Amino acid sequence: MINFPDWPNTYGGPPGAGLIRQSPEDFKVEEVLPFTPSGEGEHLFLFIEKRGENTDYVARQLAKFSGVLARDVGYAGLKDRQAVTRQWFSIWMPGKPMPDWEHWNQENISLIDITRHHKKLKRGVLTGNKFSLMIRQWDGDVKQTEHVLNTIAVGGIANYYGAQRFGHQGKNIEKALSLFQGQTFKRNQRSLYLSAARSFIFNCILARRIELENWNQVVAGDVLQFEGSNSFFRTDVVDSVLTARVSALELHPTGCLWGLGNVPEHGDAWHIEQTILAQYSELRDGLEAMDLKIGRRALRVVVDNLTWAFTDAQTLRLSFFLPAGSYATALLKEIIVIRN
Repeated sequence: MINFPDWPNTYGGPPGAGLIRQSPEDFKVEEVLPFTPSGEGEHLFLFIEKRGENTDYVARQLAKFSGVLARDVGYAGLKDRQAVTRQWFSIWMPGKPMPDWEHWNQENISLIDITRHHKKLKRGVLTGNKFSLMIRQWDGDVKQTEHVLNTIAVGGIANYYGAQRFGHQGKNIEKALSLFQGQTFKRNQRSLYLSAARSFIFNCILARRIELENWNQVVAGDVLQFEGSNSFFRTDVVDSVLTARVSALELHPTGCLWGLGNVPEHGDAWHIEQTILAQYSELRDGLEAMDLKIGRRALRVVVDNLTWAFTDAQTLRLSFFLPAGSYATALLKEIIVIRN
């Protein structure tokens, strides 16, 4: 059994406490695609708002109403259930009549827009998400909270995977260990547990870099990722140019998503990762045995368009944009202790 560590904050600990998701309307998310649907093609594109429902459920309802197989419905990513979220779905309907959407009567699900495109919407094809959050029953230090938010707006946040990645009370990690020990699971469950194991190791690496106060700095042997890109390169020499570009948020240090393959980092960066990998050897060895290929993830993420306001003494409103794969809870972690 693996105990979850208390992963450290980057800016001195949260200066307040509050309640999120008191109602779904307190947690609003709108996804942003990297393209605009063309208006033509065999795939219907529907912009859907859902309240208190999960993405898979909406996809199943769309397939049923349209008379297609579940595999013919696509979406870019899963959205929170306890929220009001807006996202695109695609339905492959070659030569089929348009469903009568006036009779689409689903409680908590609304059709906002409909168009067409020539390709299915696939998982991961996503620029990011706009968030609008309300923190209720807030209590804390206003000046310090605003100081942390200003710091985040300038310097970004630690790119932790959110707690939802690990399941209730971290059960997905226990399931991953069971998988590595030979227990069989359905394909989608297997993928979920493997992702959780890789995410856990990454979070531990990031936490160690925070403890060493170099999570947002280049160290010898780092693998750096370009801002707004999945491209990265290995550093051999830390010089003033690289240091300046990392400080300017043009480049970000990365951590490994463990698996098989050549390890690009070396030196101090590799030593830090090796220490964590040795500490969680069961997860390390299990991921290798599953033939997952090694990947990279930025240790830092830029928070765009961050705005905030105290609407009253106990309510804090936040709005911001995060790129795909980053978690709003990683930002909330820096400013509040989340009340249950």
